[in-house]
Amino acid sequence: MNVLQQNNHEKKSARSFFEFVRFLIIISATVLAIRLYVATPFIVSGSSMDPTFAHGDYLIVDEVTYRFRAPERGDVIIFRFPQKRTQFFIKRIIGLPGETVDIHDGVVHIKDQDAPEGMPLTEPYLDGHTAGSFLVTLGAEEYFVLGDNRSASFDSRSWGVLERRLIVGRSLARLFPFAHLALFP
Repeated sequence: MNVLQQNNHEKKSARSFFEFVRFLIIISATVLAIRLYVATPFIVSGSSMDPTFAHGDYLIVDEVTYRFRAPERGDVIIFRFPQKRTQFFIKRIIGLPGETVDIHDGVVHIKDQDAPEGMPLTEPYLDGHTAGSFLVTLGAEEYFVLGDNRSASFDSRSWGVLERRLIVGRSLARLFPFAHLALFP
């Protein structure tokens, strides 16, 4: 190999190395942006969402949807715990802003302008009824959340309403365990 060929080979090697580094930087920035602003991993801890989610389920949280629309009844959300904002909880939205949530005779009733007497909430994700009695009227930016395993859930019945600003996002996908892989579980 002559000197000219060796110089060209060294230039190509240096160019390839810098292209590889540039590629790594672009990929890292893209993954970081998605991780920070679009989707976040979340591992379920505890049994408050049984049977929908089990302890150790690995979820991906959609952080974008609620920037374009309000959370809806039935959505499973991840939020910052109102009494300790560094802690994250997973629960289901039961009551929406402006509604009255009335729990009695083991059934959740929702009262609003359309149903001032209250409509019983259909909850096919539950194995049983909701124990105890509870009554609360929600403000403009307040939600009432409950775990699906009502007898083992530390939720709005214990610590009160959830402010909209504490909601991180909704459950987008369950990635683990692989046998329960699902989109919008």
